[in-house]
Amino acid sequence: MWKRTRLYVVLLIIGAVILTGCGGGAGGEAKTEEPPEDLPVFTAEELASYDGQNGSEAYIAIDGLVYDVTEISSWAGGMHNGFDAGADQTEALDSKAPHGSNMLKSAPVVGRMEE
Repeated sequence: MWKRTRLYVVLLIIGAVILTGCGGGAGGEAKTEEPPEDLPVFTAEELASYDGQNGSEAYIAIDGLVYDVTEISSWAGGMHNGFDAGADQTEALDSKAPHGSNMLKSAPVVGRMEE
């Protein structure tokens, strides 16, 4: 009986750790605080130069904000599952990405897109 109780406790702890590490689901918000108003403004042409190729940083735009995804390993070389850095990926995130914007939690906001 004691072994079975310990097994249940261990399984509950493992389950809690897994749920905590998942961040509560796939479609959560990327940031909880507003980025500063004085961020640089990028045009589509300027953003395109941050494609992660030849040593450049890899930036993507999502919902009007520009994120630096250079240090996110899944964006190595400026590509992620067929999508390129240096572009507005809002539509791709909304319609094709299984992870939602959770992956952007570790990406700093470096600018805003020109309206």
